[in-house]
Amino acid sequence: MYTLFSENFNLNYTLDCGQVFRWDFIDGWWTGVVNGDVARLQQDDDTGEVTVDSKLPKSFFENYFRFDDDLDSILREVNKDEFMDEAINKYMGLRLIRQDPWECLISYMLATAWSIPNIKRAISMMCSNYGNDLGEGYYSFPEPHSLVHACDDDLRACKLGFRGGRVIKAAGHVDSGTLVLDDVFKLDYESAKQKLMFLEGIGEKVADCILLFAFEKMEAFPVDTHVEKVVKTVYGDHEFFNGNATKSKIGKWGRMYFGHYCGYAQQYFFYQKRLEGL
Repeated sequence: MYTLFSENFNLNYTLDCGQVFRWDFIDGWWTGVVNGDVARLQQDDDTGEVTVDSKLPKSFFENYFRFDDDLDSILREVNKDEFMDEAINKYMGLRLIRQDPWECLISYMLATAWSIPNIKRAISMMCSNYGNDLGEGYYSFPEPHSLVHACDDDLRACKLGFRGGRVIKAAGHVDSGTLVLDDVFKLDYESAKQKLMFLEGIGEKVADCILLFAFEKMEAFPVDTHVEKVVKTVYGDHEFFNGNATKSKIGKWGRMYFGHYCGYAQQYFFYQKRLEGL
């Protein structure tokens, strides 16, 4: 065991806000599978220190939780109005998570038109069938070659529905080298987005989630139904929309209005909307 600490870090907000799907709050600890390890984390409310029970080194979690981000500076940059100020003050310490590209890609392909509990359940079943046994009922995330040879019916048994075939095809592209995930890091935002949208089942919103959470594209602004409602209700009169706030236009507006770190802004008011409604 060891401890982590960073100014302005709230473990609960960060793991509960819907970015990742393999963490659960159990008996006062956040327990999850990350990088092939079962990890348990707990934050002291008074000191802010995070106790970590994991085989992974301290440096892994410092990178995972983006402790290299200057959160104060980022939030000052995106704090453009009263609504954003309220979200920031309520959920200060929520950080984006630097996710594994392959796991993030498949996880968000599965997130299409599904609630978070359903997403988590499906990922868990897929991991138990195709991942490595880590003990205690936990399994690693399947490698591409493991999913290439799955049949659609097998993945349907994991409750993936129509998403199963898409997962197999994506695994095939990654396994064969048709899609080299490391190359996506080198592309600019728009080119990287088009690269991901080449895959069946990845539209603008899913591509933006993957780019934001796995590929360092802080200018990605994912627009789901929660974000769409927030923007239409709070910002719908903005002249940019001219009375036509489509999801695609909302994404462009988010990048224009909040700037380079608009992905952070999106996550703060997404979490506020999810918890409190609007």
